[in-house]
Amino acid sequence: MEHAPTWLTYGFLYLTAAVLAVPIAKALGLGAIIGYLAAGIAIGPWGLGLVSNVQDILHFAEFGVVLMLFLVGLELQPSRLWALRRPIFGTGTAQVLGCAAVLFALGALAGLPWRVSLVGALGLALSSTAIALQSLAERNLMRTQSGQAGFSILLFQDVAAIPILALLPVLGAAASDGAGHTPGELALEVLKIVGVIAAIILGGRLLLRPVLRWIAKSNTPEIFTAAALLLVVGIAYLMVMVGLSMALGAFLAGVLLADSEYRRELEADIEPFKGLLLGLFFIAVGMSIDFGVILRSPGLMAAILVGFLAAKAIVIYTLAKVVGIPYQERPVFTLLLAQGGEFAFVVFQAAAGASVFPAETASLLIGAVALSMLISPLLLVLLDKVLLRRYAKVKAPTADEISEPQEAPIIIAGFGRYGQIVSRVLLAQGLRTTVLDHSVDMLEVARTFGYRVFYGDATRLDLLRIAGAEHARILVVAVDDAEQSLQIAKLAREHFPHLQVVARARDISHWNKLRDLGVTLVQRELFESSLQSAHTVLELMGLPAAQATAITQRFRTHNIALADRMYPHYKDQAKFIAVAREGRNQLAEQMAKERQESAAMGAVGGQYPGYGGVDGAQEGDASAHAADLDKNRP
Repeated sequence: MEHAPTWLTYGFLYLTAAVLAVPIAKALGLGAIIGYLAAGIAIGPWGLGLVSNVQDILHFAEFGVVLMLFLVGLELQPSRLWALRRPIFGTGTAQVLGCAAVLFALGALAGLPWRVSLVGALGLALSSTAIALQSLAERNLMRTQSGQAGFSILLFQDVAAIPILALLPVLGAAASDGAGHTPGELALEVLKIVGVIAAIILGGRLLLRPVLRWIAKSNTPEIFTAAALLLVVGIAYLMVMVGLSMALGAFLAGVLLADSEYRRELEADIEPFKGLLLGLFFIAVGMSIDFGVILRSPGLMAAILVGFLAAKAIVIYTLAKVVGIPYQERPVFTLLLAQGGEFAFVVFQAAAGASVFPAETASLLIGAVALSMLISPLLLVLLDKVLLRRYAKVKAPTADEISEPQEAPIIIAGFGRYGQIVSRVLLAQGLRTTVLDHSVDMLEVARTFGYRVFYGDATRLDLLRIAGAEHARILVVAVDDAEQSLQIAKLAREHFPHLQVVARARDISHWNKLRDLGVTLVQRELFESSLQSAHTVLELMGLPAAQATAITQRFRTHNIALADRMYPHYKDQAKFIAVAREGRNQLAEQMAKERQESAAMGAVGGQYPGYGGVDGAQEGDASAHAADLDKNRP
């Protein structure tokens, strides 16, 4: 009987293991990652022994991480990446150096040689990009403050892996009393690295889009898919040739194409490959766990595992507090970064190859990293079911918490009657808005009618920042409460002076206080609707629609001008009232004169086109105005 090809056998095994294990893990509430890891353990050397060439599969499956970073880059425009430069190099540096310093100190206290302590500390300081980003995506946390901070740290780790790997030959040569790289060789390596990165950036700017446009014109979808894969594979190949991270190169390519018109099509083409290869990567990690090392030194393995997880957790949780990550998000943030990372496999294997430490030490460290990647998803499930459920009771249980940074150009604070109308008009014009309201009942109503409204109190500066006030163009203050409205306007003027604030005023007193804060685009909430009602009444009294419109528009212009005249005196009640009466009398006299002229022209068959009796009904004597209307009604 003819044997099946190796690729077909292994393909059958991987797919079968994944199809069986992942749905079971999901049904048990354990998550997909645990399902993949369990599948890998089951078919690996320490399970059923169906697969033996684990390292080859692991190297191939790392391409799933590369594709994931490319897709992450597609979601991150260069402007956003530039905005993240501080957390990448600030928070990222603090995490790597802080964790490495603590782990190095623990290794030194344990009596390990300094080279072993240093390389072990640097390798264990790295975290799993694949598990962390996948877990953040599953929990919709990528755009939260902790998600952005975690992503920045993981990206910095990809960059930091370059000097860590470059350091290993030097340490190995020093350990064996050999000669390391000469200054000229090091300079050449640096030039190669800079050259490849520059080629990716310039090529992405100048060549990628025209090439993709040319390929797209062929109207052959499978060739465009092939081109998308070729792009990622080619950049990964270039990075490997100069000893850089494949994932970092793919990420840069994604960022360069984030503003491209082909962004969505690239995402759609690569997403299925990313999902399958990432699943294969987790299966390979499960297969790579060397339970032989664990069984030979269980106490030592437990000490390494618990020690480095605890040390990293303390440093990372402290860092989370320092950078202001909300306390509800700190446990997940800490756990995702405390685990070891897939790049540690490369670091420790390279360290053993460079004779920095023996192969047995590398196996112990790799085993500890693999175990941490196995238990971290289990601990996440425990967090979700115990700790985070308790935190959730503090929040509005049915609200979309405004914890995800937003980017809409318009922020609307308040989704009551006023805010709903503004929001609906903007939505009908295709304008993106971020809507905040702190009433759970209102959010339920909004959700019922299909609106997305975030739960949050806009009087809090941190929530305004998360809502995107630093980048938005317009803030509409539509809350009912006048004091809250003033607080929001004050925060906006003090901290976001570039924002154009459009505010709702309950009355003239509220209007004046908003003006004091420098808010000039203020609408009195009942003013326009009252004018419309007056317009309707005038029509019912017999005036033509054009005349009713002229009257109400004339009154509107006068009233706005009068409010501006009264504003400087609103704190002096006597002067304020005097200006108001003077303005009202002037308008009444002017309107009376115009009505007389209109009546005179009407008597000879003419119609006064500028008839603008404005203020009699609301400001003058009611009976006199009724007589005027009766006398002048056409």
